[in-house]
Amino acid sequence: MSLLDKVQARTVQADTEADTVGAQSASGAGVQQPKAPKKDLLATFRQIRGTDPRPKESPAQITKHQELKNRLHKQILNDMKDDNVEDIVPKIDAMAIQIITEDESFRGMVDRKKVVEELIHDLTGFGPINPLLLDPEISEVMVNGPNQVYVERGGKLELSYVHFRDDEHVMNIIEKIVSPIGRRVDESSPMVDARLPDGSRVNVIIPPLALKGPTITIRKFSKEPFTIDNLIDFGTVTRDMAIFLEACVKAKLNIFVSGGTGSGKTTTLNVLSSFIPQDERIVTIEDAAELQLKQDHVVSLESRPPNIEGKGAITIRDLVRNSLRMRPERIVIGEVRGGEALDMLQAMNTGHDGSLATGHSNSPRDMISRLETMVLMAGIDLPVKAIREQIAGAVDVIIQQSRLKDGSRRITNITEVQGMEGDVIVLQDIFEYRQTGVDERGRIVGKLSPTGVRPKFYERLETSGIHIPATVFIEEG
Repeated sequence: MSLLDKVQARTVQADTEADTVGAQSASGAGVQQPKAPKKDLLATFRQIRGTDPRPKESPAQITKHQELKNRLHKQILNDMKDDNVEDIVPKIDAMAIQIITEDESFRGMVDRKKVVEELIHDLTGFGPINPLLLDPEISEVMVNGPNQVYVERGGKLELSYVHFRDDEHVMNIIEKIVSPIGRRVDESSPMVDARLPDGSRVNVIIPPLALKGPTITIRKFSKEPFTIDNLIDFGTVTRDMAIFLEACVKAKLNIFVSGGTGSGKTTTLNVLSSFIPQDERIVTIEDAAELQLKQDHVVSLESRPPNIEGKGAITIRDLVRNSLRMRPERIVIGEVRGGEALDMLQAMNTGHDGSLATGHSNSPRDMISRLETMVLMAGIDLPVKAIREQIAGAVDVIIQQSRLKDGSRRITNITEVQGMEGDVIVLQDIFEYRQTGVDERGRIVGKLSPTGVRPKFYERLETSGIHIPATVFIEEG
């Protein structure tokens, strides 16, 4: 039973003065922690080799290290084509011991366990960054050329011990990422968005655009999608805000999630999408598919870049237009960034209620301005007032998400779009985040609170059979 269902169940019981009010406690369900990652090769690698950081090597050691790795690789291709991954780890280690025993030039010059580990990563994963992708504490991996790899851990950036052999090594890993999904990257197309098999988002940019070498940015995603209880536990939302957001989705309000890069917009969109009832047809539209909806009736669409001749591109706007002919009950757009904003607003204004989307901006008011600009990018000459009327009539709620200076992510505003007054779109905050200071560990201290204003669409929620206690909109104390 969801948070909203529990609230409504309590409301009905209160109205009928039932004796079982206590059974539907306002405490809600316990926080669900993401499931522990399944056993993988990371533990095996750590048994073969101790923990990093790794010691510096001399040029001669690096040369011998690579020579041993190349010889092992050649022998593996000849002798171990049909072995399982779990079987080849000890076999490769035995091969390395044999080579080092027979060739004295390797003794004291190579770290056998390190060579084996790197070779396994190259064969079965994504090379040197594979341990970082397997580490559940790391949320983002940033390769700035072969010799500089940063990670985000706990909201903070740190330089990792990982390095690549050279630019060609990085390019090999890039090819391994983009090829399975039909993408390409070369001098004629030096930028590409892709995804890993687990849904993690990847952006690649290579020389001549990237001056320090091929660059990879990977936004990791949890194997188990976060739930609203996880967001409550993280402090991203309060329980009252969660109840309100669930009500908005179930009442088929049109919602925009706004925020900067890395603020957690996609995670929030995924959680909001989980509130959509099972019996509705959902069409998702993304540049690189990463939403993890659990409903049965989901159609996932993904844009396509142009081919080597510059033809055959399918844009987000093309997909939005096509989705209107697919009898959608909900349209979920991963990110609106161009002329597709016009088609989306028209869909919202012509019966496709309950649509969800994200966009980049620093505040709800900025999101309105960005939408105006994106509509103009559609190439249709519309008066600004007409565009604003489209926005005011289509969008019901803007959720502003921010990544704070301490690395934490918060929903800082839940704002109602109330309509037009003259030429201006009227916005009203329903919930907001107020920062009160910084603690001794540098973490930002603040409070998520209702503003005391009940939204104008409250009656729409009530007529939809969704009952929210008025206390949700009143600040405690």
